[in-house]
Amino acid sequence: MSDSENDQDIKYLIDNLVTYPNFPKPGINFRDTFALFRNPVTFKKVIDLFSNHISKLGADVIVGLESRGFILGGAICYNLGIPFVPIRKKGKLPGKVIEFSYKLEYGQDIFEIQESAIKPNQKVVIVDDLIATGGSCMAAIELLKIIKAEIIECVILVELSDLNWRKNVSVPMTSFIKFDSES
Repeated sequence: MSDSENDQDIKYLIDNLVTYPNFPKPGINFRDTFALFRNPVTFKKVIDLFSNHISKLGADVIVGLESRGFILGGAICYNLGIPFVPIRKKGKLPGKVIEFSYKLEYGQDIFEIQESAIKPNQKVVIVDDLIATGGSCMAAIELLKIIKAEIIECVILVELSDLNWRKNVSVPMTSFIKFDSES
């Protein structure tokens, strides 16, 4: 896929992304990526963007963050023929798990991964639909470091770039669509 095709696809995705002003509270513009997932044309463009980018990284495993990262990750892994591993909220995974507690702007949460899901030094790419403050992405990075995965990159569909989360993330990041949180 050429850069101009990428640019055209990204513009098409932006044009089809739905924004809900003042949701979930006043002053927040909610970027609804489900609008892209429920349309087969836009969903294919999303998965192709991710797949084309990730295919050049040499990943052994794709890790998807709960819950929209599961939708993306499964489809990307199908395209690339590599395994998918979920990182989930506490209490959702069977067997032995490793957990990492992290702070949210309104409290605290815990991510878990199955202990045997990723072997030490496996090359991992983290995928998710949207990054705002970066809390869940940073928690996933820390959790993967505990199990000694080699994190190649985090690949995100939509980035709220004005929230300055990148300064806290210790691995390469790619996002395809950038917005300010209030625009």
